[in-house]
Amino acid sequence: MFESAEIGHKLDKETYRQAVPGLRSALLDAQYDLKENGKIPVIVLVSGQDGAGKGETINILYEWMDPRYLSTLAFSEPTDEERDRPVMWRYWRALPPKGRTGIFAGSWYSDSIRQRIEDSLSLTDLDARIDQINRFEAMLVNEGALVLKFWFHLTKDAQKKRLKALEKDPRTAWRVTPWSWERLKSYDKLQEVAGHILRMTNTAWAPWIIVEGSDDRYRSLTAGSVLLDALKQRLATGDTQDTPVAPLVHTQIDGRNVLAALDLKKKLSDKDYDEQLGHWQGRLSELARDPRFKQRSLICAFEGADAAGKGGAIRRIAGALDARQYQIVPVAAPTEEERAQPYLWRFWRHVPRHGRVAIFDRTWYGRVLVERVEGFCSERDWLRAYSEINDFEHELAEAGAIVVKFWLQVSQEEQLKRFKEREKIEFKRFKITEEDWRNREKWDAYQQAVCDLVDRTSTSTAPWTLVESNDKNFARIKILQTVCERLEAELAGKPAAKSKKRKAADGK
Repeated sequence: MFESAEIGHKLDKETYRQAVPGLRSALLDAQYDLKENGKIPVIVLVSGQDGAGKGETINILYEWMDPRYLSTLAFSEPTDEERDRPVMWRYWRALPPKGRTGIFAGSWYSDSIRQRIEDSLSLTDLDARIDQINRFEAMLVNEGALVLKFWFHLTKDAQKKRLKALEKDPRTAWRVTPWSWERLKSYDKLQEVAGHILRMTNTAWAPWIIVEGSDDRYRSLTAGSVLLDALKQRLATGDTQDTPVAPLVHTQIDGRNVLAALDLKKKLSDKDYDEQLGHWQGRLSELARDPRFKQRSLICAFEGADAAGKGGAIRRIAGALDARQYQIVPVAAPTEEERAQPYLWRFWRHVPRHGRVAIFDRTWYGRVLVERVEGFCSERDWLRAYSEINDFEHELAEAGAIVVKFWLQVSQEEQLKRFKEREKIEFKRFKITEEDWRNREKWDAYQQAVCDLVDRTSTSTAPWTLVESNDKNFARIKILQTVCERLEAELAGKPAAKSKKRKAADGK
């Protein structure tokens, strides 16, 4: 892949001098058009060999463009806080909002390259990570981002020559360290690893641009011109490079589904409820203080029909935990800040570190529920969301998070009863809105959307628990018991499917 970047590209001073003013002017115009458009985030990855001009390229872009609408993110070894979360957490937090450009000095490729060179990552694991990166970049593009990936290349001799030149000049000597010379020894290994990664991630939606880095003028003008052309083309067309998405196929020809199969008559007496509540809250408190939990985290995701009892169930979980240990995240319509990012961004920012609990009251499943049913996003967007959500939850699990997902189901009759009760009780009237009544009219559409999400996103690492919620006593105990048994199984190193049989499931 590097042949065209090893032929000695050069640009004379006069050609460069004449080209720069026009390029700078055009880049500024495109940058302001991007801001005015307000729909496209630009992500520029700057990677390559030491001494190939990565830092100089970033500096020249800041000189040529308006720095108010640029941000540079540099990534090195992850901090303790970052190690306590999924690998991609720190990159999600750094994504630029729509209308701005984010330049990544080091990126989601850096750790994989380093670990493979050090032989701490097998080729099989590397390929699995590459597949994850490809899906992540496809999601960014489908969300409207323009992703440009630059690899600045030098031959081994050119790299050695450049390091010597930098070291000789007092103004740049500080940039050459013993580590730089040590890295030169691994040049061949880097070429092998980088060649493999670049080949596997050189996709139609996020291709690599390989630039020879030996000549400063050629490198700078090439990077600026590529960025300008990509901006102009994207602003002119407004089109995203959508990956194909297959339509849903429904096979429930007998009319039955996972929700219709629930027995909503299950109940628990007040006496049994009081006994079991104390038992399971005590058990949850013990598990949250278990030394093994310090290397894990717990994410409870609550979805359900309106008035199904999510708030009451969440309070019973929170009542068993130290207030310093958990965070309840209520999810409503996205804010302006959140709308300027991919839809999963606002959930990534609340991912808990090890030893902590995050409880989501409504979740990332809004994309395939309310946004799908109400038409707040296109069919293409919610269809691709299933796989993106599965990727998200897989990354959480890989980082040690225990993801427990609940759908609380009530009958239409029970929901109507609760709606009317809320209207009568003064301190509960805030819970009932015109939107709740409007959603009842789309009951069937929401039920179908729930069945689809269960079929498509109930995985071995993050299974759905469907909760019969006509009786609040039964629902709350089933939820607490599910959380405890899942925690016990995970801390003991057992898969979720091997949790003990739930005693509350029979309603006794």
